[in-house]
Amino acid sequence: MAWYLLKLILLLPLIGAMAWGCLWLARRLQERAGSPAAGRSLRVVETLMLSPTLRLAVIEFHGREILVSASRQGLTTLAEAPARTASTPEGAAGSAAEMAP
Repeated sequence: MAWYLLKLILLLPLIGAMAWGCLWLARRLQERAGSPAAGRSLRVVETLMLSPTLRLAVIEFHGREILVSASRQGLTTLAEAPARTASTPEGAAGSAAEMAP
C-alpha cells in the first residue's frame, strides 16, 4: 500500500506536467502555423460567435474582405468589400483629416 501511494505522489504531478507541456507545445505550434507566410492568399480577419451554432467571420482573400456566416448547414456569403489597409483602420482617415489644422 505504501509503494502505491509513493508512486501516486511521484507520478501524478509528472503526468500533470506532461499534459501541461503538451498543451503549451500545441499552442506554440498553432501560433507558428497561423503566422502569415509569403504566398498565402487567405486570412481570417475576425470572427464573432452569435450563438452556439452560428458564427460570423470576415475572411480576406486576394485583396477582398468577405463576410460569411458559418452554421451547421454550412457557409453563406453575406457581403464583400475591398480589403482595409493596415495603416488606416476603419474611421481613422476621417478623424485624422478633421484634426489637421
